[in-house]
Amino acid sequence: MQNDPADIPRLIEKLHEGYDVVSGWRKDRKDTFITRKIPSVLANSLISRMTGVYLHDYGCTLKAYKREVLEGINLYGEMHRFVPALASQFGAKVAELPVNHHPRLHGTSKYGISRTLRVILDLMTVKFLLTYSTKPIQLFGKWGVYTLLAGFGTGSMTLYMKLFENISMNRNPLLILTAFLLFMGVQFIVLGLLGELNARTYYEAQGKPIYVIREKINLE
Repeated sequence: MQNDPADIPRLIEKLHEGYDVVSGWRKDRKDTFITRKIPSVLANSLISRMTGVYLHDYGCTLKAYKREVLEGINLYGEMHRFVPALASQFGAKVAELPVNHHPRLHGTSKYGISRTLRVILDLMTVKFLLTYSTKPIQLFGKWGVYTLLAGFGTGSMTLYMKLFENISMNRNPLLILTAFLLFMGVQFIVLGLLGELNARTYYEAQGKPIYVIREKINLE
């Protein structure tokens, strides 16, 4: 009973202003400072920077959505806290509204510092989905090229040491590092290509567009 039902009409009114998602902000939060408020501030700052959707309070469960925004969003794990960021992927307009917050009178909180690791892992997933879900080659391919360049660099150093300093390749650890970097570079690029195939299979098999049309004008 910490959320106030009286705030629901205010959230809906905000939707009518042209927003697709309205997220509550427990501005005057009635929770413990050390174990709840400080971790919340840090988490919200990190999530905002990673997703590009800046909200003060991702953890507030009092939110309002338009139906069409949620129809294309599938939630797994701890993804429910990232709905505003996931909705923004489809061009949704997100707003934040201060809401009332009351002290807890019953039950115990299920959230705590122990869930931090799961939230961080899910945040990494959200970052990938927002940035590279339709173009994984741009992530893995980039790292593949960097790794290959590093491999060619260490390989050149190994060859130079053999030709001009008479250092045996068999006893040069740079040779092992070169082989490792070249192998990993190829692996990254192949992983990116497989990701491209999977992304296309996913979207085409489900008939799921990578964009959402809000309104059609002068079209039958």
